[in-house]
Amino acid sequence: MRHIFIVCIILSGFLASAQTPRIKIKPITENLYVFTTYSTYDGNVTDANGMYLVTQKGIVVIDAPWEKEDLQPFMDSLSAKHQEKIMLNIATHAHEDRAGGIAFFKANGIKTYTSKKTDAILKANHKPRAQFTFSNDTTFSIGGRKISTYYAGSGHTSDNIVIWFEKQKVLFGGCLIKSVQASDLGNIAEANLAEWPKTLKQLDIKYPVIKALVTGHQAWGGKESLYHTLTLLENKD
Repeated sequence: MRHIFIVCIILSGFLASAQTPRIKIKPITENLYVFTTYSTYDGNVTDANGMYLVTQKGIVVIDAPWEKEDLQPFMDSLSAKHQEKIMLNIATHAHEDRAGGIAFFKANGIKTYTSKKTDAILKANHKPRAQFTFSNDTTFSIGGRKISTYYAGSGHTSDNIVIWFEKQKVLFGGCLIKSVQASDLGNIAEANLAEWPKTLKQLDIKYPVIKALVTGHQAWGGKESLYHTLTLLENKD
């Protein structure tokens, strides 16, 4: 009986993992996609959302798969799906689920970018750093598409930026914005709880019309995620 019990546990674990694809890709609009990968955080399997845009000059990836073992399959799957190569990567802050792909992308000849704030944090923590940095809000024009970075202030971290896709009116809020599914603020080890609400209100002003707002984790939707994050901050005590 003991051996049967052990086999059942192993089989159960295998089936659970088999039911969770390591990389999920979902289109938002034409040529703009959300990718979701997984890692274990606080003992639980946790998702993380990133984005990519397909242009005539190649693919721009925002953040990276969470686990290093998923980086090569991710790159291969995009190449097969779109017949284009990744040519640029932007990491939205210094945490592993955002900047963890920098070394891999650099090694594959992909241009990597972070803000100077993120670069300073990566340097201080002896982590791989991007090839290029920007100190001010920056717009990238690639293959007829525009992608803009914006720093509204501290929140989840001191360096968190958002990414604006002007043509599609889509905002990648990253970990600065919590999903409506979130019951708490998640990892706040490096958060600035006093400034976070001000930062969100600045985003609300900066982007009055948002067709889709992609959060760093869990389900994404529209501006309701921003307002839900404000509520979580108001009720944090």
